Amino acid sequence: MNIRVAKSEDGQGIQRLYLSAFPEGEGEVVSKIAIDLLDEKTTPKILSLVAETEGDLLGHVAFSPVTVDSIENFHSYILAPLAVQPDFQKRHIGSQLIEQGLQQLSLIGVNVVFVYGDPEYYSRFGFSVEAAHQFRPEYKMEYPFGWQAVQLNKANLPSAPVTIKCVAPLSSPSLW
Repeated sequence: MNIRVAKSEDGQGIQRLYLSAFPEGEGEVVSKIAIDLLDEKTTPKILSLVAETEGDLLGHVAFSPVTVDSIENFHSYILAPLAVQPDFQKRHIGSQLIEQGLQQLSLIGVNVVFVYGDPEYYSRFGFSVEAAHQFRPEYKMEYPFGWQAVQLNKANLPSAPVTIKCVAPLSSPSLW
């Protein structure tokens, strides 16, 4: 298996991946986010990774930058979305994608990475609810217990709650 940076040409494969990994209705929404993130121009850049074998896409993850008001020299990202082909789940493909993404983000000086997902799954990568405590997404969350973060590099963390803002494909109240 090879993990590499996703390219625009991977769009159809990424779409098929999400449609197969998520239930009908949800798969369409999440695949659109993943494809939109491939073409979204941001500074710093979005990190989109695919896992493949023999040309077949087995998994995908995207990490996109978020902005945090009122903290200088603070670089943060959010992990979303993540999918692995159903026939290849439980083989640590998602874990390898996350670990490689976190490693790359750490190397470029990212301070904190956020995720909105299953605490049991994401805690194995160091994510915790406590680390995200002072950071609030700009939308009300349906499942606040799923809001987590992991600190990669030292930073001045806020002493009072601050709001984070995501890139356009993740900035819809219905996603939260």
